Amino acid sequence: MPTLNLERLKAHRARTFHLLAATRIQSPPQALDFVNERGFTFFYPVKGITLPSLWTAVAGDRPVPDERDDPGHVTWRWKDDSLDKRLWYYGKILRRKATFISLEVAPYFHALTENYGSPEEDYLVAYAAGRLMQAAKQIYEALLDNGALDTIALRKSARLVNAKESEFNRAMEDLQKDFKILPVGIAEAGAWRYAYRYDITARHMPELPEKARSIGEAEARQKLVELYFSSVGAATVRDVTKLFGWPPELAKRSVARLVQNGFLKDGVSHPQMSGEWLTLPELVT
Repeated sequence: MPTLNLERLKAHRARTFHLLAATRIQSPPQALDFVNERGFTFFYPVKGITLPSLWTAVAGDRPVPDERDDPGHVTWRWKDDSLDKRLWYYGKILRRKATFISLEVAPYFHALTENYGSPEEDYLVAYAAGRLMQAAKQIYEALLDNGALDTIALRKSARLVNAKESEFNRAMEDLQKDFKILPVGIAEAGAWRYAYRYDITARHMPELPEKARSIGEAEARQKLVELYFSSVGAATVRDVTKLFGWPPELAKRSVARLVQNGFLKDGVSHPQMSGEWLTLPELVT
């Protein structure tokens, strides 16, 4: 059985994650280049998930501190300043965590959603089928009727002022991961004078549904898995299903296509971990 070369894997991730001090991200244009290179990244590192993050690429491979004056938190300002500029797609997507997606790759994510080009009707179909909770329906309708709203105004307009915080947040995450809404700016609202403004994705980025229309689900999954392995170098099928939230069988099919075309090598052993791994061919001893 071929074996994963850990030194090569380490060097690969040092490059793709920008772990070396000499390659750290130092400006918003470099941050945009980073997201475009990788296709998608997390904002902050996510425990238990191996994937590049903007924080790590800027601040190094270290925990995110609570101190607001940490130099690494410049990423927060870069993110806020970009929300209304359509430089990338940003929202709580992968694992319901803050995710950056390049504009070139966003249509592949969108192609896997239940959005079929009719923002006034698609959400009703999902709601009738039980795939959209009542609170999410009210939030979406509030944005549909009123345009972009900050979270304070949105709770009022959606008649969710008295709803539990967990219920409201869950609904917001559901709508974001399904590419129905996204943050589009910052408003001086609430006790902290800081709140996200949200809008409907199809209204803020009308070109996205059109670009996604010609992409089939199998093609979309294969593209995303290819980008994932380009970033991480090696992983298991379980890692794929954990990141994207797909059924194992669909993840296996996507991986099998990449093995068939030579992009990945399967049946690889890890020197320190159990199970069967998949890797980029150049990382195998």
